[in-house]
Amino acid sequence: MNQDEIKQENCASSNEEEITKDSQENVEVEEDATCDENVTDINSKLEEKKINDKIEELQKQIDEKDDKYKRLQAEYSNYMRRTQQEKETIGLFANEKIIGELIPVLDSMERAIDACTDKEDNMYKGIELVHKQLIDCLQKFGVEEIAALNEEFDPNLHLAVMQESVEGVEANKVVMVLQKGYKLKTKVIRPTMVKVSC
Repeated sequence: MNQDEIKQENCASSNEEEITKDSQENVEVEEDATCDENVTDINSKLEEKKINDKIEELQKQIDEKDDKYKRLQAEYSNYMRRTQQEKETIGLFANEKIIGELIPVLDSMERAIDACTDKEDNMYKGIELVHKQLIDCLQKFGVEEIAALNEEFDPNLHLAVMQESVEGVEANKVVMVLQKGYKLKTKVIRPTMVKVSC
């Protein structure tokens, strides 16, 4: 072999070596690129998981705060309703003592009306007018007469002072009202004094 042929062979082998090196480098570059893609993919998934975990944690906090807010709002509504009821009750029953003092005056007026023989007399008309005004005033504050005559005897509303057997009337019925009773809304101020059949 001459020198030119040796040079060509050397050149060819070095070209083959370079091609082999290039192909190995390309494979390594491809492997590195795939590795980088995998690492990037894993990193992005980790980031997504961290973000999702953070979102879940924040949502839990929001739900807790929302629940506390709703409970607080319900407690406040209950408090306002209770205080309103208490104010109404206090206002209503604050007048109880005055109303209790006015009821005997109402009884006296009714006796005066019953005592008048002349219904056309000015005195009768005046007493009747004042009596009606007093009843209207008491009704504005929630005072009402307790119905009793021919009603079933109720110990919560009536005070039985007499008992009598009455023909044609079943037992435990009110047959006579001796003194009218009054109640303020649901509270009995004075029970009706009655005679009850037995």
